[in-house]
Amino acid sequence: MSAMKSQNVSRVVLASGVAAVLAATALLYLPELLGGDGPPRPPGPAERAASAAHAGAPAALPDLVALIGDREAWLSEHPGDAASWAVLGAAYTERGTRLGDARDLPRAERALNRSLAELPAGRGNVDAQLGLAALAGARGDWKAAKEWGERAGKAAPKRWNAYPLLIDAYNGLGDYAAARKAMERLEELHGGAVVRGRAAQVYRDRGWREDADATALDAAALAATDPEKAEAYARLGRFSWERGEPAEALERYGTALRFVPDHGPALAGRARALAALGRTDEAQRDWRVALARQPLPEYVLESGELAESLGLDGDAQAAYRRLREGSWAAADVVLGLLDADHGDPGAAVARLKGAWAKGHRSVAVADALGWALHRAGEPEEALPYARRATDEGLRSASFMYHLGEIERALGRTGQARRHLEEALRIHPAFSPLHAPRARAASAELGEPDPDAVPKDALPAKDALRAEAAPRTEASARTEPAARTEPAPRTEPAARTEAAQDSPGRTASPEAKDSAERPAKDTTS
Repeated sequence: MSAMKSQNVSRVVLASGVAAVLAATALLYLPELLGGDGPPRPPGPAERAASAAHAGAPAALPDLVALIGDREAWLSEHPGDAASWAVLGAAYTERGTRLGDARDLPRAERALNRSLAELPAGRGNVDAQLGLAALAGARGDWKAAKEWGERAGKAAPKRWNAYPLLIDAYNGLGDYAAARKAMERLEELHGGAVVRGRAAQVYRDRGWREDADATALDAAALAATDPEKAEAYARLGRFSWERGEPAEALERYGTALRFVPDHGPALAGRARALAALGRTDEAQRDWRVALARQPLPEYVLESGELAESLGLDGDAQAAYRRLREGSWAAADVVLGLLDADHGDPGAAVARLKGAWAKGHRSVAVADALGWALHRAGEPEEALPYARRATDEGLRSASFMYHLGEIERALGRTGQARRHLEEALRIHPAFSPLHAPRARAASAELGEPDPDAVPKDALPAKDALRAEAAPRTEASARTEPAARTEPAPRTEPAARTEAAQDSPGRTASPEAKDSAERPAKDTTS
């Protein structure tokens, strides 16, 4: 479930990255939209979208649609306007990303290619390159997004608009160190609500919960328009939810909806929080409204799992069927989790291994692949992926639950007990379907025997230690000591062991960068 939330967070962040692309060219045509030298007049929808884009902020969806119509009309009479083709392509990408509608993406590609035909990249068309980076990200092609973003950054090093897209791309590739460096560069070049919101997200990904929340509050204070404020408070709601505070999340989502009553992420977040608080009738109502407003694949799956948890099998199966039959962009994690839990785990493994082979090494993909392997009966192969997902920094109840269940299947009782209990500490109601399963699994393991030394407290002889590393002070900490009672993990373990590659077997995740990371917040 939290993997789906990570997917949703990524999608929302990606949309703000596309807004940054629109910001690059908005100033070029904003005077024309505003009527040139004539008397001032109240801005219309297209003008509002252009002004929001110039600030790199999210536009209201109706305004974005108006901007698309305006540029289409303009280009029918001025087909040689390369800047407007770039804007139109970026606007198509943003609309498709925000609505989860893949049909807009070919339109975006045609518009951006036309922009390059009118003004090639070598002659300074940075805007189209940024647009192609955003389009690649919307399709989940993180390698192409990285290449286009870096090309644009090299061509125009002081254009801040490239860096949100590069952060997305590096995160999608699992290169979190590069994402942090890109964030530092973005903060050097630009400020305001959009950048503070980005910084909050980077802090959240590192597990710096207090910093993330404080920075997200800064972003809310700096937000200038109603769509910006709605986005800022929806972000704060997500952070509250992930800390296991559904009542606070509900309040923050409510604030977002006061600014934009049909804000899709806030509607979905409110539905999620209501379900956690036991207000399931209201939650189902909000899911219906959210899906009518913004039918993202992760929302479809979450609504289906709520229905399944309530015994509404018909509604659940309808949601799962809708997800299988839909046309979705960048939905490997969601579709993988769907098959792992509600379909064919082998198909989930094949899908997610394909994503991994393409370089998609985010924590969300690592977690989903580990879980799919476990569900397919391969917990030993699953373990390194689940560990990678939980060790990067992000504190996710769902990731921890998956790790605990994989360890339980391997007979690693002490570790399984510790991680299942940590999942429930992070968020006791992280999923209407899986949180009760986590509680049942934890209860089944029972209390630890104070006189016994669990076998998983001794040096393991499995594939993860097939290549023994020299024992150092850091590596010594990776070997868990026998515990007489569960204890929370307070910092990511420094993993020094890796699974050996073998014929017919997917290699374990490669070693991560060893940059120093702060202690995790263990409060919930």
